[in-house]
Amino acid sequence: STVESWAQFRGPLGTGEAPDANPPVRWSETENVIWKTALKGLGHSSPVVWDNHIFLTTAVPVGEPFEPVPDNRPGSHDNLMVSSAHQYVVIAADRSTGEILWEKVVNENVPREGGHDTGSLASASPVTDGEFVYVSFGSHGTFCLDFEGSIIWQKEYEPMHSKHGHGEGISPALGGGLLAINRDQEDQSYLVVYEARTGDEKWKVEREEVTSWSTPIFVEHEGTMQLIVAGSNRIRGYDAETGDVIWECGGMSNNIVATPIHHQGVVYFASSYEIQAMLAIKLEGAEGDITDTPNVLWMKHERTPYVPSPLLYDDKLYFLRHYQGVISVLNVDDGSEDQTPVRLRGFHEIYASLVAADDRIYIVNRAGATFVISASEFPRPLSANVLEDSFSATPALVGNQIILRGEKFLYCLGETLGETEVPRETETGDR
Repeated sequence: STVESWAQFRGPLGTGEAPDANPPVRWSETENVIWKTALKGLGHSSPVVWDNHIFLTTAVPVGEPFEPVPDNRPGSHDNLMVSSAHQYVVIAADRSTGEILWEKVVNENVPREGGHDTGSLASASPVTDGEFVYVSFGSHGTFCLDFEGSIIWQKEYEPMHSKHGHGEGISPALGGGLLAINRDQEDQSYLVVYEARTGDEKWKVEREEVTSWSTPIFVEHEGTMQLIVAGSNRIRGYDAETGDVIWECGGMSNNIVATPIHHQGVVYFASSYEIQAMLAIKLEGAEGDITDTPNVLWMKHERTPYVPSPLLYDDKLYFLRHYQGVISVLNVDDGSEDQTPVRLRGFHEIYASLVAADDRIYIVNRAGATFVISASEFPRPLSANVLEDSFSATPALVGNQIILRGEKFLYCLGETLGETEVPRETETGDR
């Protein structure tokens, strides 16, 4: 039998698509909830799934609260004050029952930064290869654990200085037996790559970059494994074996959040902050500075996404304007649009990235609603589903289920026989 997995942020293809999944279209607190499990602490990391294991992270305040530490970062606004120590916790849940298999406290300290009030101290998503699970808590460490919750190796870092003190959220990237951690920040930025199994450092390079939140991707192209990292100054393709820059390209905004997508030799990037920019880069022949060269197949400068990453599905790119409910559909080959953008009325504050399966697109917002639309030339609404939670994490689509991580609960959604009276809740302690 094949393993059912959503092993990394953005799913099995790194595009947001679950090619073999057939998740439900409708649900509510009383319909199609297979189980819901209460979660400790707060985390916005997206869940990853390997067969019957679900992995996620959270940060739990512990000890006596103290007088909040004022945030003195330049330009700080809407920040959470640090008023207690935190435990950084990795959680494994049983996909069939929702039972918590184990919770592992991997570190405990008083965080240097509280982050933005829409963020969390556990915003980087895990990644798994089916034998180990790799997690990053940014400055609070990178950890490799086995499926029983034992720490295999760990790395410590100096405190990071994020822009405006808005916190950290770059997920680790896994590919070719390597694990990449990007540390873009206001102090010296750098990129470090480890041997995934042992934690041995393979290489480390400094980056001329400021803070970003975009997760790198590994791409195999013409026999060479590239590590592609988006930044404000440049998008770069590194040789994954050596750390040498193969190519680089300018043209993005500040505050890069969305993760790049690779599809058939082309890499797509998007950003939106002080400018809006989306680029398509052909990897074939890409060498040196390719800004304004034919390797840039096309560029867009309107309605591009800020927080949620784009979705690539059936040779079309679907993306939201900034983090609001305006969805655009582009043809990947030339960036053309066959239709005008669609406004999802009353639907905004979308931090989760778009996902798709079985000709349907799932869009989740922070008010607890999921909008399901058809993945068609002219997307049409299929359902709007509301749960009593807030969702910033990207859903995992696995088999005929959706694993949805809220601020309070972890949900497993799937077709159930008739109406469920009350979904079974598994309590794991107070938040």
